[in-house]
Amino acid sequence: MIARRFEWAEPGRVASEIRAWIGAGREPVEVDEIRQQVQARGDAAVLELTARFDATERPPESLRVDPAEASVALRSLDATLREALEVAASNVRAVAEAQLDPEPRSVALPQGHTVEVRQVAVGAAGAYAPGGRAAYPSTVLMCCIPAAVAGVGRIALATPPRPDGTLPPIVLAAAALCEVDEIYAMGGAQAIFALADGTESVSPVDVVVGPGNAWVQEAKRRVYGTVGVDSFAGPSELMIVAAHDTEIEWAALDLCAQAEHGADSPLVVAAVEQATLDGIERATQAAAAERGVAEASLALVQVPDLADAVALANELAPEHLQLMSEDAYALAPEVRTAGCVFVGRSSATAFGDYVAGSNHVLPTGGAGRFSGPLGPDVFRRTIANVSLPGAAAAALAPHVAALAGAEGFPVHGESARVRK
Repeated sequence: MIARRFEWAEPGRVASEIRAWIGAGREPVEVDEIRQQVQARGDAAVLELTARFDATERPPESLRVDPAEASVALRSLDATLREALEVAASNVRAVAEAQLDPEPRSVALPQGHTVEVRQVAVGAAGAYAPGGRAAYPSTVLMCCIPAAVAGVGRIALATPPRPDGTLPPIVLAAAALCEVDEIYAMGGAQAIFALADGTESVSPVDVVVGPGNAWVQEAKRRVYGTVGVDSFAGPSELMIVAAHDTEIEWAALDLCAQAEHGADSPLVVAAVEQATLDGIERATQAAAAERGVAEASLALVQVPDLADAVALANELAPEHLQLMSEDAYALAPEVRTAGCVFVGRSSATAFGDYVAGSNHVLPTGGAGRFSGPLGPDVFRRTIANVSLPGAAAAALAPHVAALAGAEGFPVHGESARVRK
C-alpha cells in the first residue's frame, strides 16, 4: 500500500492535489483500430481478438452462448451461493422498481391543448460484465435487472470467456436468474463495438452499460451517439470519513477490500484526529501485507473538522463514500456528489457491491458531480404527446408566426396558421 499525507488547505485545492497524484502515470488507450476491425470483419474479428486477449487456450467457435447453459448453471449452483444470488437480485429489483414513475403526466395548457409526457423503454440493451481476473455475477445483476425493470424488450449480455473459451457457471447462473435474452462470449473493446454496431451474430442494441477496463470505457466513449451509454467509468474509488470512534480495523479491511479491484483503485481517508489517521494507516498496511492485496494509493488528509471532510468529499465526488462516525447520519444530508454513500459504521461498501440493493455501477473520476448510479432511467426515454384542438391551434398560431419570422423560418408560421 502506497500512502501519502496531504496538508489541509481549501477543499478544492486538496481534491486537485489528490486527483493529480492518483492519475499520475496513467496512459491513454487506443481503440479505433479494434472498432475498424469489428466493423469490417464482424464475428471473425471479435473471435480473433477474443482469442488474443481472453480465451487464449481454447477460443470459442461462436460468440453466442446457448441460454440452456445458463439454465443448467443456475440449477447446478451451490444452494448457499444461489440463495445469496437470489437475495441480491431481489434487493436490486426492489430498489430499481422504486425508481420508476409508471404514470404518464398530462399537462393542460391555457390555450386548450395538452402535453402528455410519458416514458418508454429502449428496444434493446447491451450489458457488459467484466472478466479476466475473476467472474462478476454481481455486475450481471446490477446491469440486467434495472434494464428488465425498465421494460427493455431485448437484453444482451457480453462477458469475456475464460482461457478455455467457456463462461464461468456463476455468471451464466446470474444471467439465467435475470432472464437475459442473449449471452455472448466476448470481452474488451471488441465486445462494445459488436453490441453497438452489430455483427453477423450480434444484433445492435440501443444502450450499452456496465463497467470495464480502460479499453472498454474508451470504446464506450467512441460509440456514444451511435448508442446511449451509462457512463465512462474509471478505476473503483473509496473515501472514508473517520473519527475518534471509528473502528480502525474495520476501516482497514474496507480499504483493503477496495484495493482488491486493482492497484489503480484510489483510496482516501479524511479524519480530524492525527491518531485516527495514524491508526488507519498502520492497520491498512498490515492488513494489505497479510492479505496480499494490490499496492493501491492511499491518500491521508487531516481536516479541521468533519464538515471539512464532507466538503472534501463533495470536491472529489468519490464513487463510494463511507461515513464511519457517530455523526454519520447528521453528515449524510450534506453530501452532494458521491456515487453512493454508506452511512454508519456497519455500512461497508462491500454490502453495496453485492446484496444491499443499491447499484454498484457508479460514477467515478468525479462524475458524481453530474451523474448517479445505474438505474431504470438509463434504459428509458421520454416522449411528449402534443394534442392541439383547432381552437388551441388558432390561439397559438400567431405566436408561432412571430417567433418563426424572427428566426427566419416563415414557412413555420404558415404551417401553424393554416390550422383552424
